[in-house]
Amino acid sequence: MSRMLEEIRQQPEALRRTFEAERDHAAEFGRFARQRNFRLAVLVARGTSDNAALFGRYLIELTTGIPVSLAAPSIYTLYHARLSLKDTLVVGISQSGEGEDINRVLEASRRHGAYTVGITNEAKSRMAQVVDEVFLVRAGRQRSVAATKTYTGQLLVLYLLASALGREVTAEGISEIPSHVQSALALAHTLEDLVPRYRYMRQCAVVARGLNYANAFELALKLMETCYVVAERFSSADFLHGPIALIERDFPVLIFMPPGRTFAGLKSLALRLRRLRAETLLISSEGAPLPPATRAILVPGAIPELYTPIPYIVPGQLFAALLAETKGLDPDKPRSLQIVTRTL
Repeated sequence: MSRMLEEIRQQPEALRRTFEAERDHAAEFGRFARQRNFRLAVLVARGTSDNAALFGRYLIELTTGIPVSLAAPSIYTLYHARLSLKDTLVVGISQSGEGEDINRVLEASRRHGAYTVGITNEAKSRMAQVVDEVFLVRAGRQRSVAATKTYTGQLLVLYLLASALGREVTAEGISEIPSHVQSALALAHTLEDLVPRYRYMRQCAVVARGLNYANAFELALKLMETCYVVAERFSSADFLHGPIALIERDFPVLIFMPPGRTFAGLKSLALRLRRLRAETLLISSEGAPLPPATRAILVPGAIPELYTPIPYIVPGQLFAALLAETKGLDPDKPRSLQIVTRTL
């Protein structure tokens, strides 16, 4: 078994460990945040962590009413801009905590009046030293180059932050996520039978909207780095504004389609893709009234849309890891990549 698959399977326990270790910390931070009355949140990250930040933007804006911006690190590291960050919460997200550009943004933000928080898997990292406060992802050592358990751990911490800043995300709801992930892992055998169909896939589109939009980016990234598939990622709304012209017979489109606010629009898109004779693979929940599709991956259980992103990425992770092996590739040794990437 690859390291990537091993770490995918470790996620339920890693998520439980992170929740139990950080839930009281989040409650304490919530009391502090109410006193500070943050007017803006800025998230800064790279790579897989940047996909987690994209999720955090949707989650925090949706559930707290606080506007959220995704930082452009080069504004700080190359252009040396001085931004006024009074009453701003700046959150850095990094598995290793050693991304030089991310840490420089955090240091500059702190100098310019922001309160800084780090989300990292490494307690002794540089990030943990430069921020005002650190939330630890308790995923254990990441040995796979392709991040899986640290991505879902970052999402779980972002749920905890959202629960601290607002009321819609609850500790009870977060506590059920590891069990949903455990159920999603049971799809491994189904995916082992499915992935040979995509052995010769060289390009595809991954589509989602709303809270699962970040998962479109994350699944596309996993397909690019482990399977060398050119995977473009889109909001379903943006997809209709031009990229749908790419679609021809048998073009693969993977769609995250949770029951909830985004379902009707995604269902309409899937029906249109069906008429265009695309190869559609839907990731949804058991019992959802799905449109006709080439294939569907159904996550067990009734999961509220708010809490679907972590369970829904699990079949995507499994799909990428198993497809790499089916293609004769080693998902643990993606060419030209390493676990820690340093940029400015």
